[in-house]
Amino acid sequence: MAAHLKKRVYEEFSRVVQIPQEEAPAKKLRLSKPSKSAALHIDLCKATNSTDALQYLLHFARKPVEVESVEGVVRILLEHYYKETDNSVRLKIASLLGLLSKTQGFSPDCIVDDAINTLNNEKSHQVLAQLLDTLLVIGTQLPESPTVRQRLIEMACKHLSDTYFGVRNKCLKLLGCLGMADTPLTKDNDGPGVRDIQSIISDFFGDQDPRVRTAAIKAMLQLHERRIKIHEIIYDQACRLLSDDYEQVRSAAVQMVWVLSQLYPESIVPIPSSNEEIRLVDDAFGKISHMVSDGSWMVRVQAAKTLGSMLQVSHHFLEQTLDKKLMSDLRRKRTAHERAKELFTSGEFSSGRKWADDAPKEKLDTNTVNLIASGACGAFVHGLEDEMFEVRIAAVEALSQLARSSASFAEKCLDFLVDMFNDEIEEVRLQSIHVLREISTHITLREDQLDTVLAVLEVSKVPGFPSPNTGVAAGPRTAQHTPVLRHTRA
Repeated sequence: MAAHLKKRVYEEFSRVVQIPQEEAPAKKLRLSKPSKSAALHIDLCKATNSTDALQYLLHFARKPVEVESVEGVVRILLEHYYKETDNSVRLKIASLLGLLSKTQGFSPDCIVDDAINTLNNEKSHQVLAQLLDTLLVIGTQLPESPTVRQRLIEMACKHLSDTYFGVRNKCLKLLGCLGMADTPLTKDNDGPGVRDIQSIISDFFGDQDPRVRTAAIKAMLQLHERRIKIHEIIYDQACRLLSDDYEQVRSAAVQMVWVLSQLYPESIVPIPSSNEEIRLVDDAFGKISHMVSDGSWMVRVQAAKTLGSMLQVSHHFLEQTLDKKLMSDLRRKRTAHERAKELFTSGEFSSGRKWADDAPKEKLDTNTVNLIASGACGAFVHGLEDEMFEVRIAAVEALSQLARSSASFAEKCLDFLVDMFNDEIEEVRLQSIHVLREISTHITLREDQLDTVLAVLEVSKVPGFPSPNTGVAAGPRTAQHTPVLRHTRA
């Protein structure tokens, strides 16, 4: 019995109980993308010649690069740049450096030293120009770093003496975008004395290459856009560029003259042909008015548009733009018809036997001498009669801006605006109608002018004739959209 009990106790307390085990958590697999720098390094190592390397770089430029991979890619590109002998490959690498510097979230301050080092050792002019463009991108990405800005400006000044126009253009652009008014600079490392940024840029207004002259003016305009006040002494240099042979230079010079006329409107400038002096804004108005007769229609368009924004000009200067008189040394010149008629009525022509028998007979009265520059005479008349409809539209828009600020000028230009209702181009007619509506509070239509306006409305109802409303057939107008124009009998 005792043995049986002992066996039962043994069996009861020696039983093995198996506890169910918990399931192990599943392992997560993370797929990592290959590094852009490693992929680029492998591709460049596989390149056997410069053509293959250029193809790899072109293919790589079409792919986006993550922010965390930008620095590694830049290091690979710089490493290959130092080993590459082909100019086209180095040019593409320099372009990629500027493109990568624009990556959102990447600070290019870590590659400034390398970029400047490559610039110092480069011999190719095209690659130099591209590297300067890359430095400009780096400088614009680091606006809060005056040390970097100063280094980049000094590099630009150092290469301003380069023989290639593209390098000088990029240097001037860099100076315009990064230069400061209070930054003392030297034109080059060996140049004596210290000069400011504007005097260095203005030196290239007389460069032998017109593209560099244009870049210099645009660099000065860039300083103005960055709220750096341009020196008044630049005005004389800009006026001389209005007669440049290159139309892009003349176009940029018109902008420069306008900027200075807005900065120093009340300054007094002398008239070269006399001892008199006039306001700078009046002198600039006359010079820009003369550009309405320029040989390039693009310059004429810009000049006409610019005149509309010169609201500070004197009233007598403004009125002369509508007075189409032929001037010779600021004296009225008779037309060819008037001279022929006088010779016909006199019954004799100059034989040449008598000394000075065809000399001018009129006497010069000192009280009738006009000191106003002849360039302002008939400027808008020439613009409204221009062969290019873009110039005519620009002239009409300029008249609108000036007429809204002067009621007397609005009355004087009314005849010209009504005449534009008969223009052959629909856009010109539409613009003149809009302008007449805008200045309706300052004008009073005469009966003959009202007949011209009504004639245009009648013609617009003829089938097949273009409607004044673009693409919409002519129809009755509601009273709320019809401008109220007063009219009087002639």
